[in-house]
Amino acid sequence: MRLNEGTAAMKVPADLLGGHVRVLDEAVATGRLPGREALDAYRMAGARAAELGLPLRDLVDTALAMAEPAERDGPGRDGDAGTALLPALRRVVSALMEGYENAQRLAVRQEEAARREFVDDLLQGRSDRLAERAEHFGLRLAESYVVAVARPAVPAGPGGGELPARRIEDALVTRFGSHNVLIAARDGLLVCVAPGSLTAATGEFTHHVRQAFAPGWRVGVGRPHRGPGGVVASYREAGNAIELGDRLGLRAAVLKAADLLVFPVLLRDREAIDDLVTTVLSPLLEARGGPEPLLHTLEAVFAAQGNQSAAARKLGISTRAVTYRLERIRRLTGFSPDDPTQRFTLETAVLGARLLDWPAQPLASQVRS
Repeated sequence: MRLNEGTAAMKVPADLLGGHVRVLDEAVATGRLPGREALDAYRMAGARAAELGLPLRDLVDTALAMAEPAERDGPGRDGDAGTALLPALRRVVSALMEGYENAQRLAVRQEEAARREFVDDLLQGRSDRLAERAEHFGLRLAESYVVAVARPAVPAGPGGGELPARRIEDALVTRFGSHNVLIAARDGLLVCVAPGSLTAATGEFTHHVRQAFAPGWRVGVGRPHRGPGGVVASYREAGNAIELGDRLGLRAAVLKAADLLVFPVLLRDREAIDDLVTTVLSPLLEARGGPEPLLHTLEAVFAAQGNQSAAARKLGISTRAVTYRLERIRRLTGFSPDDPTQRFTLETAVLGARLLDWPAQPLASQVRS
């Protein structure tokens, strides 16, 4: 049996399967299946096809087409020319596919390693060919970008492998295109980098986080900034928003840095906020039961825009109890939440107390005294 190469519709380079007809002819003539050396050559051919970006289907179709007999010269050694052909072809195709798939897996691992390295360099501000490497992932760093960070209720593994980064990225790429959004797992967080002009991207990211994460997740969203340094700044703002939410006991699952700008301002002047908390709230330390119930009452009243009934429902106590606690606060501190000016001072002092973790942590002025 002679095999005719001309019958194959060659869709791959001619040299890729150059010895294919000879191997199959030998199998038909001798009845022996291809050996290890021949199969290793097929694996290498499959790997090369993957590296060249050739479709696996085209590779297999070509190998099968080249096996079609053009003529039958007579029976093989075992009396049937086709007896060894199908088993040999099965081994050959299996080796081609194995080589192809191994090369693909290696390429995926290399791409993921390159992505992790790029994301680390980007978010830490390391600038080694950053703009050039960013283009490979579809980012144009001369534009403005916003970063959103998602934290699961239960911390993920050290490498972030448990986070559904690829699944969420695939969903966002389907909607926004492959050159707009980058999703990566880093330090147990899920990070989304998107153009500042693509305002819907962070909302879509949050939507998929809500579906993928167990209750208790939280998302921080930075502000848009330009350039590689802007990505770093937005990333830090997103992380700081989550941290501020924890420290302040905020209930919102999504926290935007733009909505929390007052808190970094307060923290920049530590001495002033320390003095405010000491002056306004330290008298609450004398209250029976400690200051925490009174601080919680103030927080509930401020959150309810002064509605004492709503605050009472939130606290699980009676409206009369809220009124009584507010009167105790007024007597101890001299400040009343009913007075607009005093209310602002009280609210700022309470926020400062949460930022400084007071009264659990003593203030600097208390330590000095």
